Amino acid sequence: MIKSELVEKLAAENPHLFQRDIENIVNAILDEVGNAMARGDRVELRGFGAFSVKNRPARIGRNPRTGEQVDVGEKYVPQFKAGKEIRERLNRL
Repeated sequence: MIKSELVEKLAAENPHLFQRDIENIVNAILDEVGNAMARGDRVELRGFGAFSVKNRPARIGRNPRTGEQVDVGEKYVPQFKAGKEIRERLNRL
């Protein structure tokens, strides 16, 4: 599901709201999650999961095409851990 499909589904379930208002709400939520992660904060949505930021230290990698060593700099990557309800829903199949 992409963001526009999410907005359309929410608009269909809430006909009393304008689609542009729902789109603004979805964008605001996603922007705030992204801003919190950019600050290094952990974002927990009970029943859904937790978003956090993980540090990957600098290392020496390898170019798979040539085999030569390459310096890979330190970076931060997003991490998601699914909540208990989501895991149970997925494993109910």
